[in-house]
Amino acid sequence: MMLYTRIGSPVGELLLAADDEGLRIIEFPPHRFPRAMDHAWRAGENEALHAARVQLTQYFAGTRHTFDLPLAPRGTPFQCAVWWALAKIPYGATRSYVQMATHLGKPSATRAVGAANGRNPLPIVLPCHRVIGADGSLTGFGGGLPAKQFLLELEGALPHGDLFAVR
Repeated sequence: MMLYTRIGSPVGELLLAADDEGLRIIEFPPHRFPRAMDHAWRAGENEALHAARVQLTQYFAGTRHTFDLPLAPRGTPFQCAVWWALAKIPYGATRSYVQMATHLGKPSATRAVGAANGRNPLPIVLPCHRVIGADGSLTGFGGGLPAKQFLLELEGALPHGDLFAVR
């Protein structure tokens, strides 16, 4: 059974879902690839959801820089390799898609890395927002570019200011 809850955050209401194996989903509204909630989903909370709620609140308050949660994302072997590599990007740092592909030993797989990032079921915790274009530009993000900008500013990876303003 999948338990889910919703929490407020500075980047909008987040959907959190977990089962007995651990946290499976953190979803921004509206999500490009929304999960179908079927009869196996129930509103509620378990240890993984409680811990995620606490740690995400601390993260948004600026007092938590790493997460210690039971994670159970589902994906292809390549997607999972990308997602676990995301977890190694330090708080306040960024990597390009090219750097990620090279780190994974697949330097020509830049687009595949981007696609895996786009399917990351645990954004923020597996920090796909820390992956940017090779030229330093903010590129696609499931929560929207303003949310990506906010998260990177929160972590000190970007100077504060409106990246979308006409200069």
